Amino acid sequence: MILRKNGSQDSIEGPADWFTGRARIDPIHLEAQEPSRITSALVTFEPGARTNWHTHPLGQLLIVTSGKG
Repeated sequence: MILRKNGSQDSIEGPADWFTGRARIDPIHLEAQEPSRITSALVTFEPGARTNWHTHPLGQLLIVTSGKG
């Protein structure tokens, strides 16, 4: 179990090679713990922003909490 105090991790501006437009990444769990490869983050997109095309060979789970695509 990994415990992180709310607000203890800084937000990260989404890098230009990953996003078009402005996106903010709020880390939840960005360093996988062996043997797991799982990481997680809350990503917030400004209007008109999107991810650049990419793949996830092992899959990806997206949980959309608001907005529209």
